[in-house]
Amino acid sequence: MTIEECRIRNVDAGLMNTRRDFVRNLSALAFTAPLMAETPKVKNKVCFFTKHLIGLGYDDIAGLAAEMGVDGIEAPIRPKAGHITPEQVVDELPKFVEALKKQNLEMMIMTSGINEVSTEQRTEEVLRTAAKLGVKRFRMNYFKYDLKLPIWEQLQAIRPKIKDLVALCKEIGIQPMFQNHSGQDYFGAPVWDIFSIMREYPAAQFSFAFDILHATCEGGKSWPLEFNLVKDHIGAAYFKDFKWDGRKLVTVPLGEGQVDPKYGEMLMKTGYTGPISLHVEYLGGDPKDAAVLKGFREAHLRDMKTLRSWLGWA
Repeated sequence: MTIEECRIRNVDAGLMNTRRDFVRNLSALAFTAPLMAETPKVKNKVCFFTKHLIGLGYDDIAGLAAEMGVDGIEAPIRPKAGHITPEQVVDELPKFVEALKKQNLEMMIMTSGINEVSTEQRTEEVLRTAAKLGVKRFRMNYFKYDLKLPIWEQLQAIRPKIKDLVALCKEIGIQPMFQNHSGQDYFGAPVWDIFSIMREYPAAQFSFAFDILHATCEGGKSWPLEFNLVKDHIGAAYFKDFKWDGRKLVTVPLGEGQVDPKYGEMLMKTGYTGPISLHVEYLGGDPKDAAVLKGFREAHLRDMKTLRSWLGWA
């Protein structure tokens, strides 16, 4: 065989191997493409605020949460309007968390009466107990302004309290969150005031329980501005709705009030991966009454359906 014939044969062999590799790769791609297309995107964990269920046992609350198809609950653990008071936390919180675990649920957010490090609030005892049980974050109690005194000086007086609390939480391993609550004297109502302090900390150490109802109530048409300001410091996203009855704010089912459904899409576009908490504060009545509880169940499922639609999960 001449040198030229050897060269041609080697070229043909190389082309054949290239064709085989191409066909093999094409087949592999055809096989994996459907799998890639079928892989669902990871959704945020969802919980709901259980204030309206105060009076029910831990197992009953966990059972209702499981019916809703959520990942856990946001539970009020505080001196007033809660399932457990601070004095009861050491004994009772483990029982509550265990009831949730039996349903493969978690206490995703603990709503507390804590806004500083103090003996009176049992700050360290409550937070250490919660953290040991796997609670990762808690909503702080509010601060209020005295409208008869200079506002800026009051804002600065809050700064060291937050600094001490954030430091303790970092050591314990639990995340403090502050809710923007509407009201003429509420610290955090305009968002800008609390963010002037919060921006000094990483979001993992101090963040918002961002409440779109209260942001809409206070901001009117400017709520997208506040949202964009704090979007990188949102530790939990609250969904609830309201309407105006004269000058009075009245909570209503999600999708029936003033809150813009586009908020859900905006939130998801930021790449937000934290928990989402559904609030159904418009519900009233004794949850131990069978008829009332039936209405609660229906409301839970209805609002969850609306929430999933807003988030683009429907």
